[in-house]
Amino acid sequence: MNTNPINLTVRFLLEIAMLTALGCWGWHLSGISRYIAATGLPIAAATLWGVFRIPNDPKPAPVAVPGILRLLLELGLFGFASWALYDLGYSTLSLIMGAVVIIHYVVSYDRTWVMLRNKPYSGFIK
Repeated sequence: MNTNPINLTVRFLLEIAMLTALGCWGWHLSGISRYIAATGLPIAAATLWGVFRIPNDPKPAPVAVPGILRLLLELGLFGFASWALYDLGYSTLSLIMGAVVIIHYVVSYDRTWVMLRNKPYSGFIK
């Protein structure tokens, strides 16, 4: 189910929403930190997301990490983005994002299971 085009689209949109939420939250800080956080948080999140991956997910990882660490990184970034939305006053949007993230990981059970077992992703569960 992980490679279903609809699921991949949802995953991409969640990633974009995460980066946007982090940038918006950073923008609502005061002083010079506003500019640093509004650009730095999304850049840092995108860098972490792209660099620390499990092997062959879907291509070779720049820095290979254990599956559980990758899962925690993803959930941590999505959790931070949901909290950022809540902190900005968008509590309903925060709950919706959190629910969509959870549903996405349930629907992507094959990838989630592979990460928990710490095995390279091969497209199906063995």
